[in-house]
Amino acid sequence: MSEELRGVVVCHGTVAEALVHATEHISGLSGHLVPVSNTGCDRESLEARIEEAVGGQPAVVFVDMASGSCLIATLRRLRERPDVAVVTGVNLAMLVDFVFHLSLTPAAAADHAAASGGKAIRQP
Repeated sequence: MSEELRGVVVCHGTVAEALVHATEHISGLSGHLVPVSNTGCDRESLEARIEEAVGGQPAVVFVDMASGSCLIATLRRLRERPDVAVVTGVNLAMLVDFVFHLSLTPAAAADHAAASGGKAIRQP
């Protein structure tokens, strides 16, 4: 892959910013994740925020919920892009995994991160 993979975290309120900050703190890596919030914007504005965050490079977009405005806006703008993968149900474990696998394709990185995030969900 010629361009480094970018992660975009799209959530309600300040969740994306908090997840990105925590991921950077844990991993020691910064600049690979871009937070996007739906706060204070309509559908068109949210779509534009997401599209701007992804830019023209390969990306994995991590969305907080498997339904709702964040996912709908992501899919409306990016569904046709073969260099963008989408993962719902974002959690800290999957983001930490993602920043250590930036050399993968978007689809492979999304699969790897989703598997890691799923394994982190437990009832101790």
